[in-house]
Amino acid sequence: MKALTFQGKEKITFETVSDPKIESAGDVIIKMTSCAICGSDLHVYHEREKGIDRGTAMGHEFAGEIVETGNSVRKLNIGDRVMSPFTTSCGTCFYCQSGLTCRCVRSQLFGWVEKGHGLHGGQAEYVRVPLAESTLMKIPEGIREEEALLLGDVMSTGFFCARQAEVKETGTYVVVGCGPVGLMAVLGAVNLRARNIIAIDTVPERLAKARDFGATALHALNDPVTDMIRDLTEGRGADGVMEAVGSYQAVRTAIDLVRPGGVVASVGVCNDDHLAFSPVEAYNKNLTYKIGRCPARYMMEQLIPLVQEKKYNIASIFTHRMKLEEGAAGYTVFSGRQDHCLKVLLRN
Repeated sequence: MKALTFQGKEKITFETVSDPKIESAGDVIIKMTSCAICGSDLHVYHEREKGIDRGTAMGHEFAGEIVETGNSVRKLNIGDRVMSPFTTSCGTCFYCQSGLTCRCVRSQLFGWVEKGHGLHGGQAEYVRVPLAESTLMKIPEGIREEEALLLGDVMSTGFFCARQAEVKETGTYVVVGCGPVGLMAVLGAVNLRARNIIAIDTVPERLAKARDFGATALHALNDPVTDMIRDLTEGRGADGVMEAVGSYQAVRTAIDLVRPGGVVASVGVCNDDHLAFSPVEAYNKNLTYKIGRCPARYMMEQLIPLVQEKKYNIASIFTHRMKLEEGAAGYTVFSGRQDHCLKVLLRN
């Protein structure tokens, strides 16, 4: 089969690789029909995250059709159209039962093979899914495949971030970073009926989309962000800040903008060695800081009815659509924010 594989820093190759095979009775093989490039993929692409083997098939946002099943699979059938979260989960362990599916004791991340062990990703013609019955979901009626891709990661993560920030109707909330996840965090806050949502970024098209979604958009460099937020809150600062970048500076901005007793929710993947604030600073501000991976499989179930209602045009964040074979160029466009790119969709 053909796949987009990692070959070193900022080098993705569309090449022939071995077809995936059933390895355990609970596996299925999916023929990928659409996938997406995620901001988290860029951590690998730029080698901010070390350890992935060269030749690993990239990607963890994918949907498709089941073409083969293991012997123990009963709830899924050949021909089913399915969507996947970005990690596998067993559905029965302590973490799965408590809704923290991203920390399943048998969890694996798609698109991460290290020292020969792990899972190849979904930016390929076919992909193997372990623990298929508890990982995959059939795409329900009324949900387009583009929406299914977003449910599996970006939408779930953004709405999780808003939930972590304890968004309420009467508060003032800030989203730091208006990439795809940040834009979904804006919608998450809107869905929780927040009246005052401020979105911060430096990219005009991202700010425009945040404005379309219902936020007040501020340019991080050109607008007096701190003064404007303090003016809105009688000098206190934001009740909650949703950090969707994953960098020292983004977290530092969040800490500066949140009020004493407020909440900072970080869902951006951060590879810094140290936090952007000290224990004393957190203590003196009575800070609540929440950080971690979204339990996407759990969140998907919660969000399906909302997507079926078509309340929000979530698929509008896809600005570029390409063939899988054009995926290497897609990485270049997405990472360089070329041609006003917000997010890239790839079709097989």
